[in-house]
Amino acid sequence: MAEAAVAADVKVDRKPKMDKLGRAYGTGRRKDAVARVWLSKGKGKITVNGRDVSKYFARPVLQMIVNQPFVVVDRVGNYDVNCTVEGGGLSGQAGAVRHGISRALDNYDPMLHTPLRRGGFLTRDARTVERKKYGRKKARRSFQFSKR
Repeated sequence: MAEAAVAADVKVDRKPKMDKLGRAYGTGRRKDAVARVWLSKGKGKITVNGRDVSKYFARPVLQMIVNQPFVVVDRVGNYDVNCTVEGGGLSGQAGAVRHGISRALDNYDPMLHTPLRRGGFLTRDARTVERKKYGRKKARRSFQFSKR
């Protein structure tokens, strides 16, 4: 019991993980979408597949999802984000970009780990589409039963 208390008091200091250009990397996944995200110090410009985030994710809800990690750690407009995303639909891609930004923020500044973890941004959302079963119309939908 005493060993567990001592282990909880010891804080392991992580160092930032950045490349030679001063960028932090994070891979984000959601449904079938995979996002590769590079985060660097800047003015808050977010680029997705070479296009501005407002052009790529036209719906305001998707833009809000992408910006959530910055709002939680109170760093809106402090970082430039360049990411490539592929697979899935726009909703899954927005979730993948959010996951990637969260991981990149964690690598850039390890002090942000706790608020990101508490907000649930570092956990990969494991919910995916259920596969279609044989003998059924969809994953669970069966054919209409006819008594006569």
